[in-house]
Amino acid sequence: MITGTMLRDAMISASNHITNNKSAVDALNVFPVPDGDTGTNMALTMQSAAKAMQKIPDGEQVSRVAELAASALLRGARGNSGVILSLIFKGIAEGLRGCVEASGTSVSAALTLGSENAYKAVMKPTEGTILTVVRFAAEKASVKAATGADALEVFEEACEAAEDVLRKTPEMLVELRRAKVVDAGGQGLLLIFQAMMHVFKNNEMVTAQEPGEAVPAGPPEFAGRAMLFDAQDIKFAYCTEFIINKNKTSFLDALLLRSYLESIGDCVVVVEDDDIVKVHVHANDPGNVLTKALEYGELVNVKIDNMKQQHKNASWGLGDKIDEKMAEQEGEQVFDKPFGFVTVCAGEGLEALFADLGADAMVSGGQTMNPSTDDLLHAIQKVNAEQVFVLPNNKNIIMAAKQAIPLANRQVTLIPTTDIPQGISAMLQFDESASLDENIHMMQAAAKRVRSALITYAARNSYVNGQSVKQGDILGIENGKITLVDTNAHNAALRCARHLIGKNAAVVTLIFGNSVSEEQAEQVAEKIRAKSGSGTEVTTVFGGQPVYFYIISVE
Repeated sequence: MITGTMLRDAMISASNHITNNKSAVDALNVFPVPDGDTGTNMALTMQSAAKAMQKIPDGEQVSRVAELAASALLRGARGNSGVILSLIFKGIAEGLRGCVEASGTSVSAALTLGSENAYKAVMKPTEGTILTVVRFAAEKASVKAATGADALEVFEEACEAAEDVLRKTPEMLVELRRAKVVDAGGQGLLLIFQAMMHVFKNNEMVTAQEPGEAVPAGPPEFAGRAMLFDAQDIKFAYCTEFIINKNKTSFLDALLLRSYLESIGDCVVVVEDDDIVKVHVHANDPGNVLTKALEYGELVNVKIDNMKQQHKNASWGLGDKIDEKMAEQEGEQVFDKPFGFVTVCAGEGLEALFADLGADAMVSGGQTMNPSTDDLLHAIQKVNAEQVFVLPNNKNIIMAAKQAIPLANRQVTLIPTTDIPQGISAMLQFDESASLDENIHMMQAAAKRVRSALITYAARNSYVNGQSVKQGDILGIENGKITLVDTNAHNAALRCARHLIGKNAAVVTLIFGNSVSEEQAEQVAEKIRAKSGSGTEVTTVFGGQPVYFYIISVE
């Protein structure tokens, strides 16, 4: 049997193991551009689970440990590999639901559900990836469990199957075969499973050899908000927040709790999952709030603040900061405006550009720094609008953005932009007088129309489109595909721009990064103008972005 304590320690051990080996997993990525690579994203995702595990005492049921791990992984998921990893463990938690300890049969069921969850999340599953690894592991575990094997034997069989099929991934994907590597996501999952097995079998945990990665900062706090209103305007004085650990014998509906809280206060937020209810409310009698909440279960993390006193302190400069929930919630029913925007970008110029276009909150991220589901959720909750559009501006962030949508307490629409030019084009198309459906159609259509190129450098040796790529080479990426290799970033920008312009382009925008001077960018722009027709407008914009020398937009 696998106990909750064993699973807790196994998750911490797995986090340490993938973190220790994240650079080696990153190096397996076939696509050589500098990115929030597979190993890094999986390590950061697992670290979120490890933090949650460290708070669990000995003796907890295995089902509860699995559920807490899955919840933490969901919120901490970064990049596509991190989201897929979180979905695998979400399925594992579903398979272990109700188990005090895990048997061979329940481990098999858990792995099967984990595999199914991961496959469902990918529109066009590709064999030879992490999906194949988890599927083969689950299939072999099922066969082993049918023989009456115990939990350790079943999980060990899954690990051996994962290792065996991982070795075969180059036979399934030509890109892996050419690069002479196995799949990075599959390797990361194997490392995680092996570290877990080491705990299950030997009761020994892998220790951390590298410090955990710093989590990219979320959106900046709203500053100076207290000066926008007088303390006398505060109708309900106490901001009350807590989490309810649900009473499993009670079938009370959280909607009834929400209705009660709305009758005695405002700014009500009630969000629940299978085990907890998270509550936020402004009321004049927090005692009544807590008494009613106790009908639903045990209360933890209770926090009560006197907002009138906070306002007074902030006005006189005595408070360190305003209660962040005041910036996050001004009432669930009453919003400042119908539409709001969250965008992902990196670079002071791009942040200013998106702010000018109407973005309400920006999540710092993009290549090399994929924000987590929780980072995106935090930004969504900051936008005081009834309907929030999210523009990830990176294909490796779309899955994390999708995971944030059901966690938000307002309507959220994802516009699946894959790069900065698509995000800019989509926001330019927004029409406040149009309906939601009309705006979704117009914004998505605008994003698809734009042609883009990215000029960056190769982070590792690789083999792309029949061409050998060396670390440090300059890469031109057009519409998501590497199309050229050069030794000079400015020349690569010129070549990509000329190719994208072709015979039909009205506007070319050259967004230059933090390693390019304005003079250099203008020289490239002038060469583009000289090679283009008189009807083509070429402009330069300071983006200040890292990693990319140039981001080129052609419409």
